[in-house]
Amino acid sequence: MTEFQIRSYTPRDAAWVQAAHARHYWSVDGFDDTFGALVESILRDFDADHDPAREAGWIAVDDAANPVACIFCVAVDTQTAKLRMFLVTEAVRGCGLGFRLLQTCIGFAQAKGYKGMRLWTHESHVAACALYRRNGWRLVHSKPVHSFGQDLVEQEWEIHF
Repeated sequence: MTEFQIRSYTPRDAAWVQAAHARHYWSVDGFDDTFGALVESILRDFDADHDPAREAGWIAVDDAANPVACIFCVAVDTQTAKLRMFLVTEAVRGCGLGFRLLQTCIGFAQAKGYKGMRLWTHESHVAACALYRRNGWRLVHSKPVHSFGQDLVEQEWEIHF
């Protein structure tokens, strides 16, 4: 059985994070190239401007040190953090790694003094939404959109500490 390690994100992980998101969401949801470009832009901004005292990213790696999952925590304001770019690759889903990453991110936000967190996702991400719900998040807004070449239902979730 593979033992996954969670380590801090570094800018050298950006190419993997962008490619993994683009590949996954193209194959699973049919997202077009605008999604990969969005992830690339978010990473570029994070690498250029994030506050390491209040923002972080994590990469989960397998026994061979290959990246298999990621999650990020960024500031919205002094009281609220935002969960971003959460991805667990298909090959390692169902082993509790998503839960571990989510707890890592939430624990970081709490330790840094945030009072709550927000996230943005789509209704079609059923497993992720179930994970959020099981861990105390609540759906606060939902609306139909056309994004990334698809008709989707965009969702906003939040949790308060």
